[in-house]
Amino acid sequence: MSELKPVIQEQAERILEYRFRDPQVLVKALTHASVAEDRLHSNERMEFLGDALLGAIVCEYLFHHYPEFLEGELTKVKSAVVSRRVCADVATALGLPELLSLGKGMTSRGEQLPASLAAAVYESIVAAIYLDGGMEETRRFILKHLEPLIHEAAESTHQQNFKSLLQQYAQKKLEQVPTYRLLDERGPDHSKTFQVCAELNGRRFASAWGTNKKQAEQDAALLALQELGVARVDDDGSIEILEDF
Repeated sequence: MSELKPVIQEQAERILEYRFRDPQVLVKALTHASVAEDRLHSNERMEFLGDALLGAIVCEYLFHHYPEFLEGELTKVKSAVVSRRVCADVATALGLPELLSLGKGMTSRGEQLPASLAAAVYESIVAAIYLDGGMEETRRFILKHLEPLIHEAAESTHQQNFKSLLQQYAQKKLEQVPTYRLLDERGPDHSKTFQVCAELNGRRFASAWGTNKKQAEQDAALLALQELGVARVDDDGSIEILEDF
């Protein structure tokens, strides 16, 4: 495997605030498939590991710091924080894409890389730190940059009351109030799940399942808002309200 130029290694370690015991781990994390002798010598496998580590560390943090959040709320925050867009933004802010070794025909050094490549190099670096320094160093690196984003996403998720939004919309646009219908419930008494749908102006919207009726109604309200064109759920799990009322 090739070696990094000393200036690139020094720049990477300064950015990451971590000195590698085995520089070859860093080399592999910064080697794109387009320049590797084969894909096994690229950073693709490290990207896979880094993605899993990122999700696990964020989930662990959410579990301990937000004990009042239900499973659905935890999932929404996690999806928003570990999205490809966020990973790409963090990588770009750190300057990691500029350190990536690319083959001919790829974007030249210094130019803006596609978000997918920027996200991939961030995940590869997460894996590199884990393989070289262990879980505590990996947790330190991830939370240093993502902790503020976790709190921001958690606050946003906790404040998103989709039942309230649907009611505001219905009252303003239709002068009506939505209702919620329990369609089904399953499971033993200690672990039931509930299927609920929202109804408005004679129209029944898609149903949602939840571990309690309150959560199922919130998710059903979000589905109704989507069908009405008021809300949109992006591929990364983030939710955008498209209309003010």
